[in-house]
Order: sequence, then structure tokens, then C-alpha cells
Amino acid sequence: MPADDFGKTVRLGEQIFLHTPEFAGKYVGNKLTCASCHLDAGRRPDSSPMWAAYLLYPAYRAKNGHVNTFAERLQGCFRYSMNGKAPPAGDPILVALETYSYWLAKGAPVGTKLPGQGFPKPPPPAQKADYARGAAVYTQHCALCHGADGQGQSSGGKPVFPALWGARSFNWGAGMGDIRNAAGFIKANMPLGLGGTLTDQEAWDVATFMDSHERPQDPRFTGSVQDTRAKFHDSPDSMYGRSVNGRVLGAP
Repeated sequence: MPADDFGKTVRLGEQIFLHTPEFAGKYVGNKLTCASCHLDAGRRPDSSPMWAAYLLYPAYRAKNGHVNTFAERLQGCFRYSMNGKAPPAGDPILVALETYSYWLAKGAPVGTKLPGQGFPKPPPPAQKADYARGAAVYTQHCALCHGADGQGQSSGGKPVFPALWGARSFNWGAGMGDIRNAAGFIKANMPLGLGGTLTDQEAWDVATFMDSHERPQDPRFTGSVQDTRAKFHDSPDSMYGRSVNGRVLGAP
């Protein structure tokens, strides 16, 4: 990293990325960090690395129906994945994260889709994704790090392995709440250090299991679960508004 004032901002961005609740706590509503999903401090291919994401903005996003700057995309991460609130434009938190991402992407071609960008898009599973099979995959491959209860692990009050559901996890509006996104991430990266060892079917099954638990409400909630599903979750890859184990997911 540069040994100047620009480098100081790059280093601050890296620290925010790795220790988000500590460095950006007023904008964070859970116990996740940016690196919970963007692995290796935003460097690892196939975990939506920042060196690749930075190159694709400005871009139109169907999620909010307009062209987003990279800073606005970061704001969305705080709102949904961090279950918090968006830092205002020009906030030092946003500036540092954008500077860090720019530094990671330096030298790469702007507007170009590169290998390892985003999360992989797995093919549809051979069998319909199944909660019970996913629970078995979770117990065998995931619970050691994320806990049998899905609440992750901390050390010294700092998150080590992220919570996958419940109040300390991402909310219903986050991209990881889309089963296909989650399956692609899991297939490529999980178990940690053993990415690619699960079958496509196992990845789909365990993603379905993970996304079939309660989590914080979608901040776009209209007051009606079914209306919110129709407007924002009208996809076979969303469990929002569906009944699992006798409870409608997302119901207040």
C-alpha cells in the first residue's frame, strides 16, 4: 500500500472491511463484516471480490430500478447485508471502502467482466433443493464453524465465523437471501479452505436450509409479508413469505 495520505485511506478501508462493527459500528446492525461474504479481505475470486466489483459501476440495478454508483452499491450492503443504515454520500466510511476497492482494482480494465467476478451461478440442481438434506449437509460440513444453531463464533467479542440466520445475520433484503446466490458462494468457497468439495446438489440443499430460517425483516417491508414477497421476492429462489416448519418466514 502507498506510504502517503492516500495509502492511509486505503489501509482504513481495509480495516473497515475486516472489522466492520468496530470501525463502522453506527451503520451496522448485526455481527457480520464485509469479509464475511467477500473473503480474504475482498480479494478471493468467486466471493464477489472488490477488485472485480469496482470495475462494473456505474451500473443499472433492477433491485432499486436505477443506475447505481459504486458508493451507492456499498450503501446497499450496509442496509441489507449489514442490517444497518447507509452511510451518507461522502462519509469517511464510504470514501475509505471505495478507496480500498479502487486500490485492489488498480490496473484492471474498467467495465470488463473478469473471471472470478461476483458469485458463481450454479446450474439448477438435479433434484429439487431439499431442507432435510440441507440440514444433514449443514451438520456434517458447516456446524463446526457456524454452530449447530447457525449463530457463528466470536473471539474476544469480535466475529470469527458469521451468523447465518437470526438477529445477528443479514436481513431478508440481502443478496445472500437468494438461494442461487448462496448456493454459488457455498459451492465455490465452503467449507472454508475446501471450496469445490461439495456437489452442486449439496450446495443447493444447504443454501435452502440456511435461507429457510428467520432473520431480520427486509427494510422494504410494506406491512404485509405477501405484498412484500410479490414486490421484492417474487422468485423461486427466495424463501421469504413461505411456510417452513409451521411458520411463515418474514412474518412479524
